Amino acid sequence: MSFKEIKLMTETKKNKVLFYPYISNNAAKFVKKRLKTRWIGQGPIVDRFEKKFSKLFLNNQKCVSTGSGTDALHLAYILAGIKKGDEVITPVFTCTATNLPLLYIGAKLKFADIDTETMNISVKSIKKLITKKTKAIVCVHYGGNVCDMEEILKIAKKYKLKVIEDAAQALGAKYNNKYIGTIGDFTVFSFQAIKHITTGDGGLLAIKEQKLIQKAKRLRWFGIDRTKKQLGIWKNDIFEVGYKYQMTDLGAAVGLEALNDFSKIISHRRKIYDTYLKAFKDNPRIKCVHNYNKSNKTGAWIFTICSELKDKIQKILKQKNIESNQVHFRNDKYTVFKNYCKNKNFPNMDEIEEKYLVLPVHTKISIKDAKYISNIINSIK
Repeated sequence: MSFKEIKLMTETKKNKVLFYPYISNNAAKFVKKRLKTRWIGQGPIVDRFEKKFSKLFLNNQKCVSTGSGTDALHLAYILAGIKKGDEVITPVFTCTATNLPLLYIGAKLKFADIDTETMNISVKSIKKLITKKTKAIVCVHYGGNVCDMEEILKIAKKYKLKVIEDAAQALGAKYNNKYIGTIGDFTVFSFQAIKHITTGDGGLLAIKEQKLIQKAKRLRWFGIDRTKKQLGIWKNDIFEVGYKYQMTDLGAAVGLEALNDFSKIISHRRKIYDTYLKAFKDNPRIKCVHNYNKSNKTGAWIFTICSELKDKIQKILKQKNIESNQVHFRNDKYTVFKNYCKNKNFPNMDEIEEKYLVLPVHTKISIKDAKYISNIINSIK
C-alpha cells in the first residue's frame, strides 16, 4: 500500500471539514482566570477534572489524567506488568499511538486481524495468537463502536491476561449498558484536539485495580510522590523510572468546561451518526461500519463507510467542498513494525483496506449537512 498525499481542506464557511475541535464558550474565561493564579501546570484544576470525569463515566473510581492518550497507554502497559519480550496481542488496524508505547517497553507485538463489520479486533484472530508468552490483549473501540468485550474478557480470564482498552475514540460509549472505562483492567482516553472533548492535548487512564492509582501518579511525575513532597515530608528518594506525563491546569480548565457540555456534545454527534446510518440503510453500494447490538451505544467519534466506489466518492465529495479520508491505516505497513509482520496474513484487513472512508461527525456539522452529504453519496453510481 502506498500512502496517498491528500491535501487538508482549508477551513471556510463553505467547506465541510472532517474534524473540528469543540471548545466551550466558557473555556476562555476560565483559562484566563487560571493564568492569574500560581497554578498553570499540574494543580487543583487537574484534580477537579479527574473527579468530574470519574463521576460522569467511571462510577466515581479514581483515575489519572496525563499529557496525552499515548502517555496514558504507556502507563497502562507498565502497570499491566508488560516487560521486554512479553507478547501482546493488539489490533493491526489502529492509530500507531496504540502500538508505539509497546515498542518503548520492548514487548513483542502480535497483530490480530479485524472484524469486517466493526473494524475492531477480531476475537477469532485473538484466539489463534495466544501462547505461553502472551501477557495482555489490547483492544481499540474504533470510531466509538465497542469491541466484543464479553468474549475478550472470557479469553483473558481463561489465560490470565490483562485487558487494556484503547478508548481514545469511545468517550461516552457503552457496552451492555456499561460505560467504557468500567470494564477492562485498564482503559485509556484521549483529549487530543479533535476528540469528543479536548484539553489541547491530553489523556486519562482508568484503572480497575485502584491500589495502582498511587503508582500511576508517581510514574506520571518522574517517580516522585508529589503529595508527600508538597507536605514537606518527602525523603528525596526515587525508586522507579518515572516520566513527565502530567496534565496541566490550563488544559484541564478547557477540558472541565467541555465535560460540563458533554451531554449535548454526544447527543449531537449521535444525531449526525444516526442520520448517516439511516440514509445508507437501503444503499447496496454502501456498507456502514457499525455495531448493531442494541445493548451497546456508539461513542460516535467518526462514521465510516465501506464501498467499492470509495475513491470516486472521496473525489466527488472533495469537488463539493466536503472533506473525507481514511484517518487510520493498517499498522503492518509501517516500517517501524516490520519485525512483527513477517509472513503474517490479515485477510479481513486485506478485504477492506481500499474500501473504507470516514465522513465528518462533529459539532460544526449539522443534521442538514449530514443529509446533504448522504444524498451526494447515494447519488453516486
